[in-house]
Amino acid sequence: MARIAVIGAGMGAMSAAARLAVAGHRVTVYERSETFGGSLGRHAQGGFAFDTGPSLLHLPAVYRDLFVKTGKEPLERCVTLSQVDPASRHVFADGTSVSLPNASRSGVVTALDAALGDGAGERWGAFLDRAGDAWDRSRRPLLEEPLRPDWQVLARDPYPAPVRRRLLRPALRAGTVAEVGSWELADPRLAALFDGYALSYGLDPQHAPASAALLPYMEETFGSWYVSGGMRVLAQAVYERCLARKVEFVFGAEVARVVEKDGRAAGVELADGTVREAAHVVLGAQPRPALMPGQEIWRDGDVTVQPRPGGAGATGRFLVLLSLRGARPSDAAHRTLVHPADGAAERAAVFGGRLAAHPTVTVLRPDDPSTRPDADHEAVTLMATVAPHGAVDWTDAALRERYADTLIDAAEAAVPGLRERVLHAEVRTPAETEAETGAAGGAVPPPALAGAGGGYLHAGNSTRVPGLLLAGGWSHPGGGPAHAGMSGTLVAGLIVEGDGFRGSQ
Repeated sequence: MARIAVIGAGMGAMSAAARLAVAGHRVTVYERSETFGGSLGRHAQGGFAFDTGPSLLHLPAVYRDLFVKTGKEPLERCVTLSQVDPASRHVFADGTSVSLPNASRSGVVTALDAALGDGAGERWGAFLDRAGDAWDRSRRPLLEEPLRPDWQVLARDPYPAPVRRRLLRPALRAGTVAEVGSWELADPRLAALFDGYALSYGLDPQHAPASAALLPYMEETFGSWYVSGGMRVLAQAVYERCLARKVEFVFGAEVARVVEKDGRAAGVELADGTVREAAHVVLGAQPRPALMPGQEIWRDGDVTVQPRPGGAGATGRFLVLLSLRGARPSDAAHRTLVHPADGAAERAAVFGGRLAAHPTVTVLRPDDPSTRPDADHEAVTLMATVAPHGAVDWTDAALRERYADTLIDAAEAAVPGLRERVLHAEVRTPAETEAETGAAGGAVPPPALAGAGGGYLHAGNSTRVPGLLLAGGWSHPGGGPAHAGMSGTLVAGLIVEGDGFRGSQ
């Protein structure tokens, strides 16, 4: 039985901690803040409550597996999951709108044909078929295995883009999200639909590889799930599972550096100078050089976690949390995306470090009594992907207020009369994210993608320093609750079974 130190109490770190404790290790989690959950925060005020991070769970099988492997109580006995239907509603700049059913390929095709015209559903369905091929080709090395030493196998895009033949000129294949939208989906509204998926994960459609097709494929194949009480309830359940497995948590304990001895990680030094020895250290926060002074923690040839050209890993989230008078209509969609007329201008602004005049706005209206004081009120969250803190000064009070008004104006297309119903508006920006999570600029890590020469992968779970491993959204296989949970599984496997661990069979 070894002593293991875990830095951070995010979902990837806690997933690793629970699994390691079940394997017989003594695990201590050191968290700089006073709570657990990482980005899965919750804001409550005046009887209203809001998620401040991800609001829906995709691939719930990741956490079902965690709960099965770490105790007798399954996930559904600890939290209440329900499929969101429709999965999403989309409002386009020309006034058309469409509601997409949850986890129903035929239903999506039918809905698109009815709303956008015959042929729209067929084109989207064919696109998802190709995305399914990409999923089959890349799922295991991209999501279910530690990043291989020959990670270059993921440098090639697995999306089988159709050949686009041209008279007297070389044939072309779509290589980016934007090119898939323009060349394969054709209808600008379908292109905006795909762009919206990429943007919601912090990816620039102009540069992100076509393999980002896995994102709508996963949502439309495995469904979108809501956790009653919000995603914070899932974080609470994982935290309690850790406690049940005798994981120790030390809050308000910032790790200043990883202690090295005889060429391997040997513990952590806290900001107050206290040293805690450990046989392994799991870093569940954004890697930073100060943790290993004078050491390069990446192995030769490893992918590193840095903001990349095209913006992967370099965006944040702007939230407006609205406390509203008036009941939530029974037919309101849980999630609505309001798409702008000029997606290219939005991309240029967000990934160029500026404010988008007309952003894509996600409107969240959960049908959950725990989010509101009574049935005569409603809690609504508006979200837009934005440039990180630093590129934009998100502490500027006037700028925050103006941009909140921009989102409210756009959201009127999804919630008519919205502004007149507002009792209170709470604004949260990348500046708050940076303060609470420690992520530089309040950036939100995107999921890993194959293709683009490996530029959208993340650092491997193993590092150059023996005994130091990486878990969470800033490491393989990337950001989002499901991907973070996968990283925790991989790190636990590497510690328990050694470098030969290749994931679940």
